[in-house]
Amino acid sequence: MSGGARLAVCATTATFLAACALLPLVDLATWIFQAAFLLVVQAGVGALARRVPLARPLTVAVQAVVTMVLLTLLFANQQAIGGMLPGPDAIRHLGDLLRAGADDVSRFAIPAPLTDGIRLMLVGGVVVIGLAVDALAVTFRSAAPAGLPLLALYSVAAGLSQGATDWLWFLLAAGGYLLLLLAEGRDRLSQWGRVFGGTARSPGGAPGATQSTAGAVAPVRTGRRIGALSLGIALFVPLALPTLDGGLLGPTGVGAGVGSGGGGTISAVNPLVSLQNSLNQPEDREVMSYRTNSKDTQDLYLRIVSLDEFDGTTWRPAKRRIIDVPSPFPNPRGLGADVRRTEIRTNIAAAGWYAQDWLPLPYPATKVDISGRWRYEPVGRTLVGDHNQNTSGKKYGVESLIVQPTAEQLANAPAAPSDLRQEFTRVPPSLPAVVRKTALKVTEGATNDYQRAVKLQDYFAVSGGFTYNTEVRAGSGSAAIARFLKDKEGFCVHFSFSMAAMARTLGIPARVAVGFTPGSPQSDGRMSVGLRDAHAWPELYFEGVGWTRFEPTPNRGTAPDYTRDSTPAGNPTNPAAPSEDASSQPSAGQPSASDNCPAAERKLGGCANTAPAVIGASGDGGPPFGAIALVVLGAALVVLVPLLPMLWRRRVRALRLGSAGRTGEDAAARTLAAWLEVTDTAWDHGIAPDESLTPRKAAARIVRAGQLEQPAADSVHRVAAAVEQVLYAPRPQPKAGLGDDVRRLRQGLRAGASRSARLRAEFAPRSTVRVAWSLSQWWATLGSRWTARKSALLRRASGQQS
Repeated sequence: MSGGARLAVCATTATFLAACALLPLVDLATWIFQAAFLLVVQAGVGALARRVPLARPLTVAVQAVVTMVLLTLLFANQQAIGGMLPGPDAIRHLGDLLRAGADDVSRFAIPAPLTDGIRLMLVGGVVVIGLAVDALAVTFRSAAPAGLPLLALYSVAAGLSQGATDWLWFLLAAGGYLLLLLAEGRDRLSQWGRVFGGTARSPGGAPGATQSTAGAVAPVRTGRRIGALSLGIALFVPLALPTLDGGLLGPTGVGAGVGSGGGGTISAVNPLVSLQNSLNQPEDREVMSYRTNSKDTQDLYLRIVSLDEFDGTTWRPAKRRIIDVPSPFPNPRGLGADVRRTEIRTNIAAAGWYAQDWLPLPYPATKVDISGRWRYEPVGRTLVGDHNQNTSGKKYGVESLIVQPTAEQLANAPAAPSDLRQEFTRVPPSLPAVVRKTALKVTEGATNDYQRAVKLQDYFAVSGGFTYNTEVRAGSGSAAIARFLKDKEGFCVHFSFSMAAMARTLGIPARVAVGFTPGSPQSDGRMSVGLRDAHAWPELYFEGVGWTRFEPTPNRGTAPDYTRDSTPAGNPTNPAAPSEDASSQPSAGQPSASDNCPAAERKLGGCANTAPAVIGASGDGGPPFGAIALVVLGAALVVLVPLLPMLWRRRVRALRLGSAGRTGEDAAARTLAAWLEVTDTAWDHGIAPDESLTPRKAAARIVRAGQLEQPAADSVHRVAAAVEQVLYAPRPQPKAGLGDDVRRLRQGLRAGASRSARLRAEFAPRSTVRVAWSLSQWWATLGSRWTARKSALLRRASGQQS
C-alpha cells in the first residue's frame, strides 16, 4: 500500500473513531453507519483525485462537491434536482433541517431522539470534520494539525455526554489520532530510503541482515512508545491534579449532575419530550419506596427539580449556583413563623435501576442524610449529584416540613419581593395574547392573588372541560400553551405549564415542579412510588408562606386543603409530634394511576406518567439495550483487537501443519509450509529470517541463536533436510512427522526464552508483519493493473482520434 493510501485509510479511521464519542448523545446509533459510508466515499474520491493528479485545492473542492451531493441524496432527495443534485429547494430544505436540529438539541434531554434534524447535524458534522482531516493529513501531508478538527469533534461529545464510558470514547479518538501520526511518520521515513542500524551482529547471524531489519522498525517502535506514553499522561495525570472551580483544570458544573466542588453552576435542558416518552411505557416499575412518621401522606409529594425559566420555547431549570450541602438547610424563603407546619422524618430507598442526577425530596426539606458526592442548589432547594453521582440504589433520610397555611393567610399575603417578582413573573414576548386574555377571564371577580390562583386551578381541574390525555402532541412553548387552551387535552405537563404561564401574566410568581406523587401504601407499612406516580405541578409564591403547591391536573394527585372551599383551621401542632387527626392512609379521593387510566390508554401504557427520564434517568422502563450493546461492542473491540495477531498466528500455524495431502505436490507444499512455520516461529522469538542462507545453514543458525537442546535441534535439522530433499532431489520423497518437529522446535524456543519474550511471541508475534506485506503487495498489484488499464485506454482513445 502506498504512503498516500495508507494515510487516507488512517485519516478516515481516525475520524470514525472520534465520531464514536457522539454515540451516547442520541438513542439510536444508525446514523454512524451513514456517516461511515460517506467518509469512505469521501476518502475514495480524494484518493482518485490525487492519483489523477489534481491540484490540492481542486482535490478538496471535488471531495466537498461529492459530499454535498451525497448529503442531498440522503436528506433532501425529494427537493433535489434529479433526486440528487442540490438545487435551491434542496439547500433551503437542508437549512430548515439544520434549524430544526438546533431546536431539537436545545429541547431534548440526552440521549435525544434521532430526529431528521439531529441526524443531519451528526452525519454532516462528521463528514465535514472528515473532509478537514483528509485535506490536512493526506492532501497537504500535515497530519499533526489534523488533530484540531478531531479534537473539536471529540470535545463536542465530551462536553455534552456524562456517561460512565467516556474513557472508552477518549481512547478510541486518541488511538485514531496516534494511528494517523504513526502512518505519516512511516511515510516520511520511507522517503529517506532504507534505515540502517549499527554494525553489531545478531546472535549467530550475519551482519547487516538482521540488524538492518531491527533498525528499520526502531523508529516505528519508538513512535509507538511515545504515543503510549503521551496517551497515558493524558489519561492519568489529570486525575492527580487538584480541581480549581471555573479554571482550566476542572469543570464549573455546567449540566446536570456534574457540578464541581466549591460553588459551580447547574443547568439543564427541557424535560418535556423525555417525560412524554416515559408516559407511554407499558410497565409501572417501582422507582423508590419510603417510610415516614407522617400520619397523612397525601401531601407528601417527592419533588425533584423546579422549572423556573420560560423563554417562549420551553420551561427549563435556570442556570443556578450550587454550593456544599448545608446541615440543616436554611429556612424556606418567605415562610413566616405563624404558618402551621409539621416536622416529619422520611427514609427513602431508590431502586438500583433508577439512576438520575437530582435527588427526590419532600418539599421543603430541612436536612438530608445521604452518602456520596452531592451539591445544594439554594433557590430550588434541590440536591444534585456531583461528578456523575446519581440516585442508583441510594438510601437516605430526609427531615422536612408539611406546611399547612390557611386560606386567610394566603389571601392576606403581601406583595412578593421585587427581585423575586422580576424573575418569576417574566413571560416571553412570543406568548400569545390568548393566554393572558383567558387568565383574566377565568379570574374575573377575584380580589387577591390567592383567589386568582384557586380560580385558575379549578378552571383546569374542574370547570374548564379539560381532559387528561397522554397521547396528545408534545409541546411546551408559547404556541403549545395556546393550542392546549383551545383543544383542552393534555397531560400533567400541559396543565402545570399553562397554569404557571397564566399566573405569571397576572403578576403572580410561578414555576413548575417535577417529581412524584406520594405513591401507594404497602402491607408492610412502606409507601411504594412507581413510574406512574411521576408528575408535574405548578408552584406559586405567596409572601409569608413561600412556594405553594397547586394541582390543576384532573384525576392526578390531590388538591391541597388550602385550595378547597372548606379550609381546615386550628392551632399549629407540636413540631415534634405529627398531627393526630390526620388519616394514616391516602385520601379516598386520591385516585391511583391505574384507577383513573382508561382501559385503552392502560393497554398502550399511556398513563405511565413519569419524570425519571425527565431528569436524566432511564425513564424507558427497561434497561437501555442500545447503550448496553454499544458498550459491549466497544469492550469487545478493546479486548479483541489486541488479540488479533495471536489469533491470526494460531490460524496460520494450524493451516501450515495440517494434513499432508494425497498427492506428491501436496506433500511438497506442506513441507515448504512447515519450513516457513519454522522460520516464523524463530522470528517470533527474536531470530529474524535470513533468506540468503540455505535451509541447512538457516537451521544451524536457529539452533545456535535459540540455544536449543538436542531434541529440538534435531527437529529443526530434519525439517531443513526435508525441504532440501523436495527442492533438489530428482524424485522428492516427503517425510512424515514434520508437524511434530515444528512443535518440538516451538517448545524448545519457549523453554529458553524469558517470560517477556514468551508473551511477546504469543500475543505480539513479529511474523504478523506478513499481513501488512501481503496487503501492500495486493495494493501495488491493484495499482499496477489500474495503471496498465488506464494506459491501454489512453492508447486506444488516441488511436481512435488519429
